[in-house]
Amino acid sequence: MSGFVLTHGLWSDEQAAAAADLPRRLADAGGHSVRLGFPDLHGIVRGKTVMTAALPGALEQGLSITSSLLLKDTSHRTVVPVFAAGAGIGRADLQGAGDLVMVPDPLSLKLLPWAPGTAWMLGDLFFADGTPYPWCPRRIARAAAARLAERGLAFMSGLEVEFHLTRLVDPRLAPDDAGQPGTPPDVALTHQGYAYLTEQRYDTIEPILDVLRQACATLGLPLTSMELEFGPSQVEFVFGVQEGIASADAMILFRTAAKQVARRHGHHASFMCRPALPQAMSSGWHLHQSLVDSASGRNAFAQGDGQPGLSALGQHYLAGLLDHAAAAMPLTTPTINGYKRYRANSLAPDRIAWGQDNRGAMLRVLAKGSPGATRIENRVGEPAANPYLYLAAQMVSGLAGMEAGALPPPAVDSPYQAPAPLLPTSLESALPALEQSAVLREGLGSGFVDHFARIKHAEVARYNATVTDWEHREYFDLF
Repeated sequence: MSGFVLTHGLWSDEQAAAAADLPRRLADAGGHSVRLGFPDLHGIVRGKTVMTAALPGALEQGLSITSSLLLKDTSHRTVVPVFAAGAGIGRADLQGAGDLVMVPDPLSLKLLPWAPGTAWMLGDLFFADGTPYPWCPRRIARAAAARLAERGLAFMSGLEVEFHLTRLVDPRLAPDDAGQPGTPPDVALTHQGYAYLTEQRYDTIEPILDVLRQACATLGLPLTSMELEFGPSQVEFVFGVQEGIASADAMILFRTAAKQVARRHGHHASFMCRPALPQAMSSGWHLHQSLVDSASGRNAFAQGDGQPGLSALGQHYLAGLLDHAAAAMPLTTPTINGYKRYRANSLAPDRIAWGQDNRGAMLRVLAKGSPGATRIENRVGEPAANPYLYLAAQMVSGLAGMEAGALPPPAVDSPYQAPAPLLPTSLESALPALEQSAVLREGLGSGFVDHFARIKHAEVARYNATVTDWEHREYFDLF
């Protein structure tokens, strides 16, 4: 191969071999097009669809992508003056909404079962001179995993993802519904809720769940269970343990698949934390994590003698998660809505504490069973989080605890009454902790932290300037 990728040495030998085999795989599958995309700052996949005849060129030269896609908030608005000098943020390489180059990762190829003849690949972003784009979330997560690998450790994670699966009533596609953002669809419930894990209630939604199960199986996602959750139309999908950033790739693909497959079958999947549905319950994303010694394959969180409890390294890692939890909040809970989940006695945490197998604590340590299964479950995340930034925040925080030899405080038995620091109650109050964190600035890049905070501050400012339904009901008639 020649071109941009070869000139700048952007692929590993494994990626190059996979790229060489792509034409055959697509031909065998009857492929006609490939969706090439990248996860933006919010974990939303953006990209272009190329025909298979044009794919060799995209693999050699990459694909041009508008740089302003990395400067948007969750309404898809560009929130910096991109046509001003330095794009208004001191980055001459981003002014004028010029192009970046998206280089496909051939190892990420998937054939989409809901779109016959269509394949899907993730990409990484570069400048025209081959320099990596520094604020690429996937690259940031990969760099965090590499820091652990330098210590002979592999990051392992598994996912428990709650979301709302409703029936689509009206997609709200009238001209008046357009906007930034547009009007969300009208939906009906798929189940009434409050029958947690009941077999009868599960069977009422099994038809659409089985469609999603089949999609996960075809995509090679390590789905281990599907469960009826507590709230109306709320479900949970659990995925097995994967190494490095594979769980982030899986989460990106799963969210994409769930939303697209559900829509094609007359349903709506939402990973919004707390939707404005009557009697709705908040959804969380519980991230199970551990470290494995790469040489021996041993769980580094387990004690060497097989006794219950965390190893010394596991305790240092746990202490790091606690010490930097507040600063990591904009990465684990990046939406304004997500902070409405933190309520006492709700199976969601409200303070920074850990407990032994206690679902009320922010960090639930599971270290009493098989040593190979010893792990820490972080229950603070929301399902709308950017998976790469969520994982990166955990790795960076845990590694900081390891390097400092930090030790955690005692476990709590009553997590909602414990004398522990409360979690931030809003995105606005959480952002300063991230901006002031030397650990996360070092681990994620100071420029990235400033950029991420800038975009999120713009989102908060737009929210604060909006007159809400609550305000209108509260004051319009009273005063």
